Amino acid sequence: MLRSETANAPDRMARALEGLRRYQEAERAPSAEPMPAVAERFGAALRDYGGSGAPVVFIPSLINPPNILDLGEERSLLRWLAVQGHRPLLLDWGWDVEARRDLSVAQHVTDIAVPLIRSLGEPAHLVGYCLGGTMAIGAAAAVEARSVATLAAPWHFARFPAEATVMLAALWQNARPTADALGLLPMEVLQSAFWSLDPARTVSKFEAFAALPPASVEARMFVTMEDWANDGPPLPQAAARELFENFFLADSPGRGAWIADPAALLCPLLNIVSTTDRIVPAATAPSPGELIALAQGHVGMVVGRRARELLWEPLSAWLSRPEPRC
Repeated sequence: MLRSETANAPDRMARALEGLRRYQEAERAPSAEPMPAVAERFGAALRDYGGSGAPVVFIPSLINPPNILDLGEERSLLRWLAVQGHRPLLLDWGWDVEARRDLSVAQHVTDIAVPLIRSLGEPAHLVGYCLGGTMAIGAAAAVEARSVATLAAPWHFARFPAEATVMLAALWQNARPTADALGLLPMEVLQSAFWSLDPARTVSKFEAFAALPPASVEARMFVTMEDWANDGPPLPQAAARELFENFFLADSPGRGAWIADPAALLCPLLNIVSTTDRIVPAATAPSPGELIALAQGHVGMVVGRRARELLWEPLSAWLSRPEPRC
């Protein structure tokens, strides 16, 4: 990818390689201790961030770790919401993939998310990020929820660009024998798909990083974000198969053939999308529901410089509204 993107620009290749070297050698701060678990199931934990009021259960994607929602003191949506009078809880899928090796995406909802939500003993708001938003709608079909909010979540998979669907089909065809043999799909396979969606940006961001002062806030944030983007447990084979074959290739949620239908929810539904998202295009978002459209990117909308103003504050206002329950 680097060769193809910089074939006629050796100076760009040199800068990108320098950025990659600096990223690899950068110092990392110690990882924060996880918040206490109030319930556990199949290696997953429901972690309590304190606060008050009605519980707000955050469901992250099965891909990448959940700490994108708690990325340090200044970039933590969960800690900020706790100070605003909410009670955020994080569904941490955990690294014990062996415990959920045979669970599809739907079964992660029915066998893990739903029991953990019910363990709270009262209705909760559900908020899902990326694939976690798809799963939050699935959970809301089975529990009494106060509301559902999705952040950059796909639902209409047939609306992904055709070239992305073709690329993902080829990736799964090549990766499936390995996934079948291991019972798992390695994170590196999924990461290669993300790189392929926007190879120019993948190279240019390392070029830009090479020019940053190593001790700057921007450089430290880059390292933190890249570590998150390149981290995460493998995906259980059953979940990977459903994701590729039933979601991306057959659009089972968008066709109404999955475990939930957004139009059938009785509680309020909010969809926050990014108009510049290359990973989950805005056109794939669930419908109906209220819509907030941002131009901050798939990750920037949650942890970027303007995330508090553009996403955190509107989400807090949404969670504070008195609304009927599902």
